[in-house]
Amino acid sequence: MIDTRAVIDPKAELADDVSVGAYSIIGADVQIESGTWIAPHVVLKGPMKIGQNNKIYQFASLGENPQDKKYNGEPNTHVEIGDNNEIREYCTINRGTIQGGGITRIGDNNWIMAYSHIAHDCIIHNNTIFANGASLAGHVEIEDGVILGGFTLIHQFCIMGNNSFAAPTSLIFKDVLPYIMVCGNRAKANGLNKEGLKRQGFSSDTIHALHQAYKIIYKQNMMKNEAIAALEDLSQQYPEVRKMQQGLQNSKRGIVR
Repeated sequence: MIDTRAVIDPKAELADDVSVGAYSIIGADVQIESGTWIAPHVVLKGPMKIGQNNKIYQFASLGENPQDKKYNGEPNTHVEIGDNNEIREYCTINRGTIQGGGITRIGDNNWIMAYSHIAHDCIIHNNTIFANGASLAGHVEIEDGVILGGFTLIHQFCIMGNNSFAAPTSLIFKDVLPYIMVCGNRAKANGLNKEGLKRQGFSSDTIHALHQAYKIIYKQNMMKNEAIAALEDLSQQYPEVRKMQQGLQNSKRGIVR
């Protein structure tokens, strides 16, 4: 399962059935769990933990030092990757920084296509799709079910809410509320992600309620506190609307409009 031309540090820990291709380099303090497949020419630098049944394709570089001038060689920052992720060619995922909590975390069932970049201290939840060249600055959070179109760029500290969608080449400087589509440079809100919600099995009643919430937030020229209050009745009936309400209320950078 491990090609004789691979280089694996004695301090790395690999499950018995992990597959490693030729010329891949796995450093000290890398832990890889059962069923994970590593292609040729992959570089993995610890400290890093990789879960089960992941596929990591050739020329990916995971766990390298953060691209942050504050980073001063601290050894106790790391990357954590969950289960069933597919990480394609030339992807880069950097370790966290002490100032940002020390960890870059990838959840489960994510599809990260070629040339994508995930910077230090980013948190990626589950079931996301990063099309080719999508890139995150440091401290970005991507919630469940998000889709990033090709070459989407996201500024540091932004949040993409559940099941939101960014069109290709979007440039995002603020938070994106759950269930919203954004596009453009700079990105603007472009309606509810209705097709994506249908594909995820959201009921027509829920989609209608989210559309009403969208109109309250984006179409009625309300101040932030007014919109939060106006969403209250809907949020009591629909947990999904409550997520939009909470995203608006908790946003520190402001939201894409």
